[in-house]
Amino acid sequence: MESRHLFAFIVVVETGSFTRAAQKLDYAQSSITAQIQALETEIGQPLFDRISKKIILTDAGRRLLPFAQEISRMHSLAQDALRSESELTGSLRIGAPESLAAFRLPGIIKEFRLKYPKVQILLKPGACWELTDLVRSGELDLAFLLQPETEDKDLNIETLVHEQMTLIAPPDHPLMSLSVVEPFHLKGETILHTETGCSYRTLFEHHLNRHGVFPDPTLEFWSIEAIKQCVMAGLGIAFIPMITVNNELTEGKLTRLNWNDESQRVATQIAYHHKKWKSPVLTEFLKSVQKHAEKWSS
Repeated sequence: MESRHLFAFIVVVETGSFTRAAQKLDYAQSSITAQIQALETEIGQPLFDRISKKIILTDAGRRLLPFAQEISRMHSLAQDALRSESELTGSLRIGAPESLAAFRLPGIIKEFRLKYPKVQILLKPGACWELTDLVRSGELDLAFLLQPETEDKDLNIETLVHEQMTLIAPPDHPLMSLSVVEPFHLKGETILHTETGCSYRTLFEHHLNRHGVFPDPTLEFWSIEAIKQCVMAGLGIAFIPMITVNNELTEGKLTRLNWNDESQRVATQIAYHHKKWKSPVLTEFLKSVQKHAEKWSS
């Protein structure tokens, strides 16, 4: 049974007239008649007796009425639930590399959870190439990426902010005496790497390789925090996003080497499948992301 036919049936009962029902619903009377006839055909019984210009419910009409009213009530409740921002429900599957999960997402997620406490957020860490594949396959609703600005035929990818990279060292490192650190200065230096497949590690290594520098790949970390602690302990230097070390630089626990990162620029981007339906949950989350991105750029 079509819900619009049931709604027309209820209004005819309430108004006692096909004409008044048509006026209330802003339909032509012939449309109301056709809807009731379609309902009667589907049920196989008449719903009204037409006696002396009056319409009276048949036994089938009386039995159908409470069910029609319940369907109408549930329809209204469903519409209210979907339209009410304060009652927004559902889930959101988000992917992000560790650096963004730790230093860009907490503010966004906290604000969103306060506004929409019934939305479940599932956060998956991973390398950018892995997260991109998961968005493409539909296993993630969206992903935050930290990489060179990229386009993809299957995905909507939006740049949120350009990230500054930095080469960090302990405060007493000998390279601090140089006005500019060039790739050849890093020959023989211990470089603490992020995980294989990390976009900015790849950029950095390609830049060094082009200048004949091939760092030892044996010291590899998934955790940015572990890399920072090891640099502070004097185990080596590292190339990581500035957002991850602002506090340590301010406190003097780490220092920035005078490194030109022009060829290793990356951006924080957000990606979701271009065929994916933008649910109310995803739409509101994207609004929150854009709001925070404006602050990052200012």
